[in-house]
Amino acid sequence: MNRALEIAANSPASALAAGAAGASRVELCAALELGGLTPSVGVVARVRERLSLPLHVLVRPRAGDFVYTDDEHDTMLADIAHCAASGCDGVVVGALTASGEIDVARCSELLEAAGALDTTFHRAIDLCPDMPAALEAVIALGFRRVLTSGGAASSIVGADMLRQLVDQAGDRIVVMPGAGITPDNIAWLATRTGAREFHASARQVLPTRMRVPVDPALGMDGGESRADAGRIHALLAALREVAPK
Repeated sequence: MNRALEIAANSPASALAAGAAGASRVELCAALELGGLTPSVGVVARVRERLSLPLHVLVRPRAGDFVYTDDEHDTMLADIAHCAASGCDGVVVGALTASGEIDVARCSELLEAAGALDTTFHRAIDLCPDMPAALEAVIALGFRRVLTSGGAASSIVGADMLRQLVDQAGDRIVVMPGAGITPDNIAWLATRTGAREFHASARQVLPTRMRVPVDPALGMDGGESRADAGRIHALLAALREVAPK
């Protein structure tokens, strides 16, 4: 069984590192420290211009929950239209109701806007009290894959639920574990869950380029957080060691 590794890239540099290291796909976003937000128009254009890998763009207008206002929903529709016009290969979207169920009405409109683009329902599903029921709703809507940690803080903690969701999904949708995946645990997770696609950021924090002292209280004293090609290589090498299913 071929296994795929998607890299969450927070910048053109991260996306290019993923491409150079042999990742299967890039999910482009901003503000990974907030769980990921929609990247800027300029970043999308720059990455699409330079990246040969399949490019999926996270469409999430703000941090916090996934219960959206009409204005936020319209923003997402506009962002999806821009991704399609920019030659992106897919979008990563999702919306919930206040009761923690899949917002079928809003998601239907998001999928309609996506048209022929590949579609992933993101980790909003991890906030659903009934994840198996939520998975069925996502499948019925027509999403191609779902990104999830199994409703836990990390995919390792949520491995048992991930196994359940993978079995439930069968060939109807790809269940892609994400959150807390490292070269040290990805092989175990693949074996434990039976998943065939995985999502990781493979980030490291680079030293700051500032040559003058910066007060840490400002919250801007660190360097850039960027996907690391060496870590991506290590993730891929660990996946290759997993016996075929």
